[in-house]
Amino acid sequence: MTHHHTRSIAKDARILIQKAENDQVETVWDRHDAQQPHCGFCEMGLSCRICAMGPCRVDPFGEGPQLGVCGANGDIIVARNLCRMVAAGAASHSDHGRDLVEVLASVAESKASGYEIRDTEKLFRVAAEYGVETGDKEPLRVAAELAYAMQEDYGTRKKELTLTARAPEKRRDLWRKAGIMPRGIDRETAEAMHRTHMGVDSVWQSVLEHSLRNALSDGWGGSMIATEVSDILFGTPAPAATKVNAGVLKADSVNVVVHGHNPVVSEMILVACQDPEMTKLAEEKGAAGINLCGVCCTGNELLMRHGIPMAGNHLMTELIITTGAVDMMVVDYQCIMPSLSKVASCYHTKMISTSDKAHFPGVPHMEFHPENARDMAYEVVERAIDNFVNRGTVHIPVEPVDAVGGFSVEAVLGALCGSPGPLIDAISAGSIRGAVGIVGCNNPKIKQDHGHVTLARLLIENDILVVDTGCAAVATAKAGFKTAGAAADAGAGLRGVCESLGIPPVLHFGSCVDNVRILVLAAALANALEADISDLPLAAAAPEWYSEKAVAIGAYAVASGIYTVLGPMPPVTGSVKVVEMLTSGLEGAVGAVFAVEPDPEKAAVLIRRHIEKQRGKLGLDEIEGI
Repeated sequence: MTHHHTRSIAKDARILIQKAENDQVETVWDRHDAQQPHCGFCEMGLSCRICAMGPCRVDPFGEGPQLGVCGANGDIIVARNLCRMVAAGAASHSDHGRDLVEVLASVAESKASGYEIRDTEKLFRVAAEYGVETGDKEPLRVAAELAYAMQEDYGTRKKELTLTARAPEKRRDLWRKAGIMPRGIDRETAEAMHRTHMGVDSVWQSVLEHSLRNALSDGWGGSMIATEVSDILFGTPAPAATKVNAGVLKADSVNVVVHGHNPVVSEMILVACQDPEMTKLAEEKGAAGINLCGVCCTGNELLMRHGIPMAGNHLMTELIITTGAVDMMVVDYQCIMPSLSKVASCYHTKMISTSDKAHFPGVPHMEFHPENARDMAYEVVERAIDNFVNRGTVHIPVEPVDAVGGFSVEAVLGALCGSPGPLIDAISAGSIRGAVGIVGCNNPKIKQDHGHVTLARLLIENDILVVDTGCAAVATAKAGFKTAGAAADAGAGLRGVCESLGIPPVLHFGSCVDNVRILVLAAALANALEADISDLPLAAAAPEWYSEKAVAIGAYAVASGIYTVLGPMPPVTGSVKVVEMLTSGLEGAVGAVFAVEPDPEKAAVLIRRHIEKQRGKLGLDEIEGI
């Protein structure tokens, strides 16, 4: 019998885990248990499969091999493996950005039916940053020139990525002196793969240095481009009410769920779901209407811009299918378990894959491209409607929870009268001690949502403003932290600020690619103070991370000067030197380090200590006894 209460803190997840067990449906937790014990060499980063002379491993206890066949020791093996994780993560988010730039270019050429420029003001503002002369040009002409300029950032012709200019001058000087200023987005990822090929870079320090440069090419390049172009094409988010958890599914409606990360697909699915003709078709099949919901980050994209409800985060993707209420799951890429088609086959749920770079076993494939996405979306939704009549028993376990999402940087600054000044004043006065970005995924090694929710609760209780993205954002929303009324759970200082502005103490900043919004806001604060990001009382945390994208995100946060606490240990403990560099040595190089603390209560203490140390450096008051 499964102890479902040990696997998640969320009521909907617990009920559905039990239902999956009763239905004899295998879930991610079952597969995790079947993998035990994990390979110790792999967990420590001491296994190497880079070339065919291996695979090799180094014995951490000194009793077995100390060198791989090529002569690589544990330090270089660990550093190379970490560098390749960063490269894969940076490539994933940056390729997401490239997809959006290509859509922008297609819109400019009038080859993308259904897509349009939704935020012209932001188009012109970002174009100016890229040196595009706007003048009295038509928006589509500006869009074409901006898309071309952004594509140049992916190449090899630049010495510095365009959007690094948003970082404080002190930070940019630091990157130049350290030799980690990102040049081309694809260039840094390609170089990471080259450096880590057998017989190339065999000094662990320089491999780690390039890992930081590669991560920065994502944070201040590919991911930042992805967020900015999404805003231009689909609208810059503004606060709007929504609902979250598995209760957003509706027993009487056709339930369409979008899963993945790319809003290019989900935005067109939204158009089709909201068409009155499609609603009429659903009613003819006996449904009350069409209910569009999201999971993972493409759901966050729709929540931020349209208030579309979220059914769950990463570890909920199998479980919501077990409700029997999902008529269609539409997937694009990233964080999509290959198991989903098997789970769907146990119920009436149909799945469709849509990306040319992401196919899944047993899933019909319908590629979405800018020129056909609208027509494809209508066909997918019509299939969902046709499937409604095939439902069996439906079990929706909970009522949904209210939440507010849509806090883009523009929305935050708008609430502050257009300037970071009021936020700086609140931090200076001590009403807000500091700010923390809680980001990242779920990991079945950790009780689902426990790390995210516990850490957020402890921080806001101590007057620390929280902004979050991705799966973390869904977790805290389900816990009730994303309504104005949640300010009652915050400390007196933060509560007063939230009540005066009418905002929650935990702000939804978007999808995981939108972590760059945190960078932009941090840079705005630092620039207003004529300081560096590393001078500010800020921190980041990834309490339940699992993916290579999270490794890249953590690396660009630290390289940008933000102290970052991880929950799960990265596979680096096979090298004492690499661990020391990441947890202390980087302080002198970039002004920030990593910490690892799986207990969110202890992680909260680490973060509070860091924030108070930063406040002391700035000459602000301190809290004793932390």
